[in-house]
Amino acid sequence: MDELPFAERPRRLYSCTPSRLNAWLDCPRRYRMTYLDRPPPPKGPPWAHNSFGASVHNALANWWKLPERERTVDAAGRLLDGGWITEGYRDEAQSAAARARAREMVERYVTHLDPADEPLGVERTVATRTDRIAVSGRIDRLDRRPGPQGAELVVVDYKTGRHVLTDDDARGSLALALYAVAAQRVIRRPCHRVELHHLPTGEVAVWEHTDEGLARQLRRAEEIAEECASADEAYRSGLSGERVDAVFPPRPGPLCAWCDYLRQCPAGAAVAEPREPWAGIETS
Repeated sequence: MDELPFAERPRRLYSCTPSRLNAWLDCPRRYRMTYLDRPPPPKGPPWAHNSFGASVHNALANWWKLPERERTVDAAGRLLDGGWITEGYRDEAQSAAARARAREMVERYVTHLDPADEPLGVERTVATRTDRIAVSGRIDRLDRRPGPQGAELVVVDYKTGRHVLTDDDARGSLALALYAVAAQRVIRRPCHRVELHHLPTGEVAVWEHTDEGLARQLRRAEEIAEECASADEAYRSGLSGERVDAVFPPRPGPLCAWCDYLRQCPAGAAVAEPREPWAGIETS
């Protein structure tokens, strides 16, 4: 059978996650180091704030895995203590202080949850595709709630950082929008509401997407993926010297201080001092 001319061959779907697309937007050099360089450059030490966030997320996920009668406030605290991740902290005393704060945070949060209100998914992976991309990701919690047209899906994302969230954060989140699109396609239920649950303050940032708004976010993802795919192809074809930086330029700025690859990046080191691994959760 004769092969189709290159221009007529079906376009290969670009497989990605929201994290991969956002990495490209933040800094193409960091994207290259994370997803393309093999072996990848050495990273800095683990971040305590990542350990903190993972510990809280794991405790909440495991709380929903308990039998309904065992979903108590005390159980949430025990799960947090039992799964505490210690990497990145200055010393045992700082880790213990952060653990106590995380336990209080988790216990306070579950007091507002109904143990019988079973989520449709916890740490659930969803995926969808268009004629240009295949995107997948994992949702912290997927709720099913009454809506004007029957049961609707709600995407819930937990946040544990210092930044106080607003509804604009929920509206602009590419990841939440893609999760909503994927969830409604997989489960065949409407999904327009996305929520950011900020556990340190108990605040909830909310956005109700329209179908048009979700379509715009999906097109945005396709456009970013197109840039990524072109850069990936150029990388595989062989790049050296200045051509590497031309395709994967650094984007120096405040985020450089938190980059795993700061020590490998002169452009980032010129604008940011390395942070201590525990800087993001400093406790007295």
